[in-house]
Amino acid sequence: MHVGNLLQTLPKSLPHELFEDLLSTPNLRIERILSQGHFTPPGEWYDQEEHEWVLLLQGSATLSIEDPDGGPAELIQLEPGAHVNLPAHCRHRVEWTAPDTTTIWLAIFYSTSE
Repeated sequence: MHVGNLLQTLPKSLPHELFEDLLSTPNLRIERILSQGHFTPPGEWYDQEEHEWVLLLQGSATLSIEDPDGGPAELIQLEPGAHVNLPAHCRHRVEWTAPDTTTIWLAIFYSTSE
């Protein structure tokens, strides 16, 4: 049995966002994401097949959620402990993460199909 700690083993430098699968099954994937001043490139959106529940463990971030009716995107500020559930195909992007600390996310991707 492996015991890990989501808040430890952080790299000293993060030139790119780091995505680490912690557990993966056909209907569930748990991922640790490390960011430090990273954001989604302008004009790009995440639009994934599975639902995503995300919890911010450390640092801070701003998410942008696209309005499916064409209105302005909703900005959500996340601080430690904040979580949000993003349904499948909910177009979203990371607008900002803290540049001076490692932002640690726990993302749970899940499917409701059989």
